[in-house]
Amino acid sequence: MDALQASKIAKHNRRKRVNVIALVLSMSAMVFGLFWLSWILIETVRLGIGGLSLSLFTEMTPPPQAETGGLLNAIAGSLVMVALATFVGTPIGILAGVYLAEFGQKTLLGNLTRFINDILLSAPSIVIGLFIYTVVVAPMKTYSGYAGVLALALIVIPVVIRTTENMLSLIPSALREAAYALGTPKWKVILSITLKSARAGVITGILLAVARIAGETAPLLFTALSNQFWASNLSGPVASLPVTIFKFALSPYENWQKLAWAGVFLITIGVLFLNILARVLFRNKS
Repeated sequence: MDALQASKIAKHNRRKRVNVIALVLSMSAMVFGLFWLSWILIETVRLGIGGLSLSLFTEMTPPPQAETGGLLNAIAGSLVMVALATFVGTPIGILAGVYLAEFGQKTLLGNLTRFINDILLSAPSIVIGLFIYTVVVAPMKTYSGYAGVLALALIVIPVVIRTTENMLSLIPSALREAAYALGTPKWKVILSITLKSARAGVITGILLAVARIAGETAPLLFTALSNQFWASNLSGPVASLPVTIFKFALSPYENWQKLAWAGVFLITIGVLFLNILARVLFRNKS
């Protein structure tokens, strides 16, 4: 009995040691990640706030070493392309997500769609930009805002598909069966019951997709490129905030670097707001 008791105590002590080691490693990893994240945020706020001014939102991108200038054309270009990409990608993503959740659970087409969607979710954005460059920009022989919209839409679609499918899968089957028992057609059950019940989750996915494409630079380098002036026609190169930040941050000119940090601050605040809004909606849903 004493030997058995000693064995149990030894096992208990060993488990406690393993637990302490795992806890210390986990906390160390968390502190390591939070340290760099905090540093990035502090530097973004410190350097970004210094570049905020009224001219930032009212003037075009300036030439090198100019005394005044802003990011109006870049901000407007980003807003237009992000809005159009969301407008194009969201309906496709929702419809595909509805098909996967309601019709394609065990079908060959459904499994193939999920497989392709997983590839798009994990694909680097620069690959998507290069694809659009090959099939759109190169044949048209010009960079354009429309090509940028298509590249961003291809990033939106898989995020919305995955979120929509997951949210619809959480709706109890009993809710559907009760509607079918009353003679409700399937299309109306989907539109009026399942999609309505999963509305907050679907909106969350859309907001997360918008937050993701808001800061994408690589796809736009291959598609929309950039423009130093106001571009009201999307058939030509269009300025965007991420590409302008990339270009200005690498320049040796102090005024451009200052504007780059201000742009980084704007994108950070915008993405932070969208993520907080998405989490609030998801929390209310749960």
